[in-house]
Amino acid sequence: MQTAAFTLTPSLPLLKSRRLSAQSSTLRFAPTRVSASLKPNTAALNCSANDDSSLLSRRSWSVSSSDFKRRPWTSPALDRSRFEVTAAAAESSDETDEPKSSLFKTLELGSLFGLWYLFNIYFNIYNKQVLKVFPYPATVTGIQFAVGTVLVLLMWGLNLYKKPKITGAQLAAILPLAIVHTLGNLFTNMSLGKVAVSFTHTIKASEPFFSVILSAMFLGEIPTPWVVASLLPIVGGVGLASVTEASFNWAGFWSAMASNLTNQSRNVLSKKVMVKDKASMDNITLFSIITVMSFFLLTPVAFFLEGVKFTPAAMTSAGLNVNQLYIRSFIAALCFHAYQQVSYMILARVSPVTHSVGNCVKRVVVIVSSVIFFKTPVSPINSLGTGIALAGVFLYSRVKRIKAKPKTA
Repeated sequence: MQTAAFTLTPSLPLLKSRRLSAQSSTLRFAPTRVSASLKPNTAALNCSANDDSSLLSRRSWSVSSSDFKRRPWTSPALDRSRFEVTAAAAESSDETDEPKSSLFKTLELGSLFGLWYLFNIYFNIYNKQVLKVFPYPATVTGIQFAVGTVLVLLMWGLNLYKKPKITGAQLAAILPLAIVHTLGNLFTNMSLGKVAVSFTHTIKASEPFFSVILSAMFLGEIPTPWVVASLLPIVGGVGLASVTEASFNWAGFWSAMASNLTNQSRNVLSKKVMVKDKASMDNITLFSIITVMSFFLLTPVAFFLEGVKFTPAAMTSAGLNVNQLYIRSFIAALCFHAYQQVSYMILARVSPVTHSVGNCVKRVVVIVSSVIFFKTPVSPINSLGTGIALAGVFLYSRVKRIKAKPKTA
């Protein structure tokens, strides 16, 4: 019995040491947990000082306590310094990126204005060259809408711009816009076919006059005295330029005036459509839909009024250069659609006042470039009238920012 008891006693320290060794292994990885689990074993240190397990527990306790005291004082300081360095680097990078982004936006806006003017110049030059030898404005306008329709369908089909979901009620509301848009471009081409490009754009400088009248009639927007005063040089300048115009033609004059009326009617109607329509529709989407509808509206009218005149056989019999006419018509149609798309892109980035000022500068650039390219004879008085009208347009775009004071009871 004693032998049996003697043989069993050595196994007890082995079991304890094995359990403590497992604790010591976890001590290396989680000192916080080990320190909490070793608190009950402090009684074992007082009971048996000569026991191997107590020695092992002492040894492991001294290591864990020193390791536990050393880590909390060193690691947070390193983390805090790392955080401060990272925050300082992020702040400095934000400060350096801000001037770059503003510079990029300025260059982007300047490029859009340059494209707007360039497309306008090329459209007027090539369009005038086509209308000189091919006096069928309805057919020419229909070709421009056809090319624009193909570009819109490609833009939607290739997901370059989001394809809209149009309801029947929306189409019914947009139909009047498409009608006046079609008439506006048709009257412009009729005027360009009769008179010089510079004179057509001088007459079209009187658009603010029609805008004020139509806005007061249909939108209830009463103009300020400053706006009314800015219309006087516009009307006077256009009148002076018309009297002294060498290529003056009543058909071209009234066509340009009708273009002003229909274009400003389109702007007034578009405001009413955008207000009534609960679903938001941006300007580019609205212009794209109007372009497609205008093509289907004008094509049968052009066939009825002018017949089929754009075939190679018809142009060859008229003694025209078919390839040259096709290329110029295609370039004019591309520039026609491109400058209007860029115009809406600019309008999405700047205020309407800034856009109006840019439009005034664009008209000056188009008039000067057409006079130089076509060598249009311009008298000093005619130039003075054009300058007065354009100065009035610029003044109008500036005083539009002045709002009337509300009436007090």
